[in-house]
Amino acid sequence: MQITGETTITGVFGWPVKHSLSPVFQNAAFLYSGLNWVYIPFEVNPENLGKAVDAIRVFSIKGINITIPHKKNVPQYVDSVDDDVNLLGVANTIVNENGILKGYTTDGIGFLRSLKEDGGFDPAGKNVFMFGSGGSAFALSGTLVKAGISNLIICNRTYEKAVMLKNHLKKHFGFENIEIVQFKKRNHPSLWKNVDLVINTTSIGMNEDNIILVEEKNLSENIFVYDIVYNRKTNLIETSLKRGIRCLDGLSMLIFQGAVSFTLWTGIDAPVEIMKKAIGDYRKNGKK
Repeated sequence: MQITGETTITGVFGWPVKHSLSPVFQNAAFLYSGLNWVYIPFEVNPENLGKAVDAIRVFSIKGINITIPHKKNVPQYVDSVDDDVNLLGVANTIVNENGILKGYTTDGIGFLRSLKEDGGFDPAGKNVFMFGSGGSAFALSGTLVKAGISNLIICNRTYEKAVMLKNHLKKHFGFENIEIVQFKKRNHPSLWKNVDLVINTTSIGMNEDNIILVEEKNLSENIFVYDIVYNRKTNLIETSLKRGIRCLDGLSMLIFQGAVSFTLWTGIDAPVEIMKKAIGDYRKNGKK
């Protein structure tokens, strides 16, 4: 890759964002596709988000991904959003068309493709236990409701935020089969009798000193485990692997949502296998 005066710029806004693996596979995809494009991480303090979005126009940046903690706040700063952003309340991708910024959400689509294509799991008719009520939780839960899940349990450290998500799903999707569980009661055995899919959308597990999210006794062999943390194997993933339980970490979702963003920016199909290989090679070289 050679940067020139005609190189098209894309990237990601987050706080923090230095750990992001998106530059690895997006730049590999650009190179493979013969595009003179580059993908750069930008650390954006939350108080500067509006200015950062304005800078997309100023510097003619073609596209930006949005990650923690900006997904719920960024829609207010763009010129328009697609229908999914209106429904789900979050955006994680911005496309710049001649100075007009439009927001999209690719997390839900990427998650569902990951779940079905990499996990071989169809959530239709299933019972879901989801941890978290942030931007990713809004996107994933809305997508799961649209995909036809039967029931949803929401558990979050801040109870009031779980209530906000429940009300959002009831208002925008008419979905009533929602139970909120207090975080301290998350491992009560009665909650886990009929769970088919457990999802962690929180940052729990990113660090070694984090708490045990789900006790091993509650993870039966018929459950599918999805932890969107991707910087390391969380306790939830390690326990699942030890028990032989089907599971995926957040790397799969990261690649698939990135593939959707790639297509929104470039107008061409993303080379998903090339993106996966780039991450695989990166990790083989001792990177995380």
